[in-house]
Amino acid sequence: METPKVFESEYRFCLILWENEPINSTKLAKLCNEKLGWSRTTTYTVIRRLSERGVVKNENATVTSLVSKDEVQAAEIDELVEKTFEGSTPAFLAAFTRRKKLSREEVAEIRKMLDQYE
Repeated sequence: METPKVFESEYRFCLILWENEPINSTKLAKLCNEKLGWSRTTTYTVIRRLSERGVVKNENATVTSLVSKDEVQAAEIDELVEKTFEGSTPAFLAAFTRRKKLSREEVAEIRKMLDQYE
């Protein structure tokens, strides 16, 4: 099953949800007001939209995620690589490493991940 698209403002909402779930929708609306400046109705609209897309579940005023942070992040990277680098992971990594200096620890961690992948 494909991970549903989560847009920028929805992602910020999901960060709050992932940190606090399961959470009562009233409490979630208060957190969104504090952290995002959203009104209660904006929060409820986002909950409804994400529920319709299968990202969250709102049952008995308790909101939980149906999609993990890792899944959303992976889907975003997949879309970026496909759209910007014509699906080429090596081209993505080459562009990434040209712009960001990696520490020895980061390089070692990436090597370890690649070794485990094989």
